[in-house]
Amino acid sequence: MIAPAHPSLLMWVGIAALVVWRLVRRFRRLVGRQRLSKVRPWFTVVLFPALLLLLLAASLARPVSAATLAGGVAIGVGLAVFSFRRTVFEVTPAGLYYTPHAHVGIGLSVLFTLRIVYRLVQAGTLSAVYGPTGPASAEAFGSSPLTLAIFGMLAGYYTAYAIGLLRWRAQAEHAPRPPEAT
Repeated sequence: MIAPAHPSLLMWVGIAALVVWRLVRRFRRLVGRQRLSKVRPWFTVVLFPALLLLLLAASLARPVSAATLAGGVAIGVGLAVFSFRRTVFEVTPAGLYYTPHAHVGIGLSVLFTLRIVYRLVQAGTLSAVYGPTGPASAEAFGSSPLTLAIFGMLAGYYTAYAIGLLRWRAQAEHAPRPPEAT
């Protein structure tokens, strides 16, 4: 007879399935032509800076962590400018469309995902040795300078790219449109 799975194992499997589903959705959004949403860029422009401010406030006691977070944001903004300049934009009668330069966005998402997976594996092995207050605690998880730098790059990239999309939308909506072919 097969023993039933432990409830915590089922929870981790459920969380893993949710994370994989969100990553697949994120990667699909980074590749191919997309209609420009009126809400999604605003959501990004509000959410990521709010998260950055929370992380910055939490890391002010550790200047190295705060500096790596800020450095990551600066690198992310630079990558967003690079990627945005290679984005293809289209104004059609059906709406506004863009095809993102996917390499940078996918690369940053993969880098952040790998870092989180590494930290989770590290937390699992170190918490078995040191207990709940050791180097793998929740506080240590969010204060790692490398993790903060990578998150800063990701947040800076998505925020700057979303600002670029909002600026392009404003320009495209105020520009005269060519007459439709009849």
